Amino acid sequence: MSDFYKKILDNNKQWVENQLSIDPEYFIDLSRGQTPPLLWIGCSDSRVPANEIIGAKPGEVFVHRNIANMVVHSDMNMLSVLDYAVNVLKVKHIIVCGHYGCGGIKAAMENNSIGIIDNWIRHIKDVYRFHNIELDAIEDEGNRFNKFVELNVREQVLDLAKTSIVQSAWKNAQDLTVHGWVYGLNSGYVTDLNLNFHSNEDLDDVYQLYFK
Repeated sequence: MSDFYKKILDNNKQWVENQLSIDPEYFIDLSRGQTPPLLWIGCSDSRVPANEIIGAKPGEVFVHRNIANMVVHSDMNMLSVLDYAVNVLKVKHIIVCGHYGCGGIKAAMENNSIGIIDNWIRHIKDVYRFHNIELDAIEDEGNRFNKFVELNVREQVLDLAKTSIVQSAWKNAQDLTVHGWVYGLNSGYVTDLNLNFHSNEDLDDVYQLYFK
């Protein structure tokens, strides 16, 4: 058994003991169910842990993560998480959280083949294509990179609002808001991009769905 593997098993035992010393009923209470107010759609990057960033406890955040925090309409994993969060858990907030220094965003700015992930990166490249005039006008590569991260979050928030899952919830007067954030790896702070969608009226007419 490697030292690292043994360490994480030991860490788990220590964590359990610490939680039980604070609250003997901690795990019994958790096992009774979950009613999180928030769905977090974030990047798989190991440096961006949802709960720790916002100081949330287990049971307070329902989480979906993928490379570059994408909302892809053909991704059944993401759609399943979204549907369960909205229609069963009745979350009130969905946050799409990107992060500066995102490797997936960086890869989409380049033309190197990485492997099977190239197929996923193409979705991110589409975002660049939508905003290429604005992005190409930014001469400093670091500033262009950061702006691309922000624009990608914006597009994913829009794509969430376009889904029938979210729009159906709004039609039924469900209290649900979609937000866009960016996390700073070098600061620890999140930046609220002021992308807050409350109804399908926030979308262009072509994306607004009407339910019979």
